[in-house]
Amino acid sequence: MNSSAEAEVTARSRTFTRALFGMEAPRVIVETHLFGGLPGTTIVGMPEAAVREARDRVRSALTNCGYDYPDGRVVVNLAPVDLAKEGARFDLAIAVSILRASGQIGPEQERSFEFELLGELSLGGELRRVRGCLCAALALPGDARLVVPLENGREALRAGSTVLPLGHLADVVRVLSGEDPERLRPAGVPQPREYERAEEPQVIGQNLAKRALTVAAAGAHHLLMVGPPGTGKSLLARRLPGLLPPLGEREAMEVAAVYSAAGLDYEGDDRRPIRAPHHSVSLTAMTGGGAHPRPGEISLAHHGVLFLDELPHFKPSVLDSLREPLETRHISIARAAGTAAFPASFQLLTAMNPCPAGLVCRDGGCRCRPDQVRRYQGRVSGPLLDRIDLHVPVTEVPAELLLGEAVDPSEGSLDPEPVLRARERQQRRQGKTNALLDTRELTRHAALDRAGRRLLRQAAERYRLSARGFHRVIRVARSVADLDGEEVVGTRQLAEALSYRAMDWSAAGAAPGQ
Repeated sequence: MNSSAEAEVTARSRTFTRALFGMEAPRVIVETHLFGGLPGTTIVGMPEAAVREARDRVRSALTNCGYDYPDGRVVVNLAPVDLAKEGARFDLAIAVSILRASGQIGPEQERSFEFELLGELSLGGELRRVRGCLCAALALPGDARLVVPLENGREALRAGSTVLPLGHLADVVRVLSGEDPERLRPAGVPQPREYERAEEPQVIGQNLAKRALTVAAAGAHHLLMVGPPGTGKSLLARRLPGLLPPLGEREAMEVAAVYSAAGLDYEGDDRRPIRAPHHSVSLTAMTGGGAHPRPGEISLAHHGVLFLDELPHFKPSVLDSLREPLETRHISIARAAGTAAFPASFQLLTAMNPCPAGLVCRDGGCRCRPDQVRRYQGRVSGPLLDRIDLHVPVTEVPAELLLGEAVDPSEGSLDPEPVLRARERQQRRQGKTNALLDTRELTRHAALDRAGRRLLRQAAERYRLSARGFHRVIRVARSVADLDGEEVVGTRQLAEALSYRAMDWSAAGAAPGQ
């Protein structure tokens, strides 16, 4: 081989990195070719604007760190070429590929693994955080290690010791040149913070709502609270997180991966996420999406709670978009470039006033016309209501209780211990919460006796329960039995479950389950 051919061979290199589409992190090969001609840098492989701008960031970072930028023509290819590349996540891999092609990084060291590089470069060579680092770390094959920005260390290290957080391009070059990575691993990598439970707000009165909240927490059921403003609906919602058990290890990893894909940092190790979007939230913000799909509120509430206050004020299209995820526990966002799937196993907690006037609707005296009430409550569709397991009224609190002149018999009744015991029974019996039981599992784990079947048949005819509502009543009854420590679902538990769907929906022009 002549010298010109040898020079041509040494002017090529490649490095590895990860793209991000939804929560998937496909591998990307960064190939660099240096050859003579007029100076210039071209990035190919379906790059978007932020990726094309990497040529200027990389040039400045290399020169400011004391490295030489090639004088001739530089062509960088991002393969596979049919995968759209977006963001500044490829900066580090492009910079290292150019350094290798120009011979400024020594020959490859003998090791049993390959480094993959992820991070945005500042003009001075510092590594800046990018989203999806944990998704990339979880997608690594067994023979690879991932270099990430120091700012992403907390989230990415959840995947284990295969992740190396570094803060500067010079540190990356030293590792690739053969220096022991453990010597450069910073001691100050941010670790997951320990979550300290705040003092729970006190809820005065509301025996029925407290009981319903406990039942909902025990079986991971969806809950709707209806009552005038100022009766404690939002306060009750704030108590739900304190009733729920902590996240398991697998659940915590799934939640952290969703937040990583969204570019957020989930700080709590075992704290269930609680999301409470404003009623002006858009459809895309709720379900996820965009040109480059990101998780929405329903996915950020995965394994946690989605609280929607002032339910009728949300756009009907936003509310109806919840119907499929409530059943399937995931959502798929279809785009021309592909389909991104996000998990959405959340517990829905909602609150609303009985009518537009709210506060004046008491003792049968309401200034709202019947058509106004129907229109207001009709903003929440029947199919969505049918997917909510418990509908409970939240009534006004007597002045004697507020003034402390009477004893509140329900004070302190929101106790997490019965909920934890009920969840443990469900895990031993079926390995999942009662809300996730299918019809076949209901027959096995929540069989009704003759009296129970007769009661449920009569209720289904009276309240026109749909098949979905019919089975949801049985699931709630199973959770009530678990709270009571009963192995068999009796008529008492079934009657309580039915009471949570027997509200007077005549004002809304619909019966429970319609």
